[in-house]
Amino acid sequence: MYVRTVVLTPIHHPPSERRLLDSPTSFQTQIYRSLPEIERADAIVDRISKAIALGLLKVGERLPPEAALSEMFGVGGATLREALSELREQGIVETRRGRSGGTFVVNQPRTRTEAIRDWFLSTSISEIRDIGDEHSAVAAAIIRLACERAEPHDVERLQELARALVLAPTPEKRATADSRFHIELAVSAQSPRLANAEIRIQEETVQQIWTPLAVAFDPEQAAAEHLELVRAVAQDQPEKAQGLVLEHIRRNIFHLIDTKLTLGYSQSTQDAQ
Repeated sequence: MYVRTVVLTPIHHPPSERRLLDSPTSFQTQIYRSLPEIERADAIVDRISKAIALGLLKVGERLPPEAALSEMFGVGGATLREALSELREQGIVETRRGRSGGTFVVNQPRTRTEAIRDWFLSTSISEIRDIGDEHSAVAAAIIRLACERAEPHDVERLQELARALVLAPTPEKRATADSRFHIELAVSAQSPRLANAEIRIQEETVQQIWTPLAVAFDPEQAAAEHLELVRAVAQDQPEKAQGLVLEHIRRNIFHLIDTKLTLGYSQSTQDAQ
């Protein structure tokens, strides 16, 4: 009888992927993960810019050394230097020499108003609702786990972030404070997959929620809803917390739809003239 032997080759993860497996809750695993094969310098610029806009990287924070960045992103030194050069030209980062030098975040990325307008005009109402459906599912799971797993220091941090939203002076900074709250809430749930999903959804929608293009979004109401969520988590009330977060997301989605309709009407009026 003929017997075929199958040899299973072990999978060797690259260093950056091994780090992701070792510390899955670190924001660095989202910011500095390996890039797609094409347009890698542009991908680095986009990822670092989004990380700053979401509050994952703060103004004043130093990026990892260039050698470490190259390894994390899986790119050569020339590609990384091209990306950092573009970030410097945009005024987002600054490279300093000397013993305490390095590349530092110095500014938030400029809001691309036309890109946000194009998003609203090209995204259908059903697509916006579908985003809301996904976010509701993710957030409902996050808040229930947060009620179970959040530590006292998580609650204190979430309270600080909720209050920071009211104090943020510009729509860009409000978007950053809003997204950082939701991402930190996901981190407190201690589920890397849910945290990654929350980061992706925030990347897709938070700038649109806070854009001043049409209907203004109320930071005081948003902050009050955030604080209610924190109280429900602190008091271990998963049913109440889930209801609150679903209502919060529903209001966000209604706001996005309202903004789309307003911009669409304005665009139709201009086209008719």
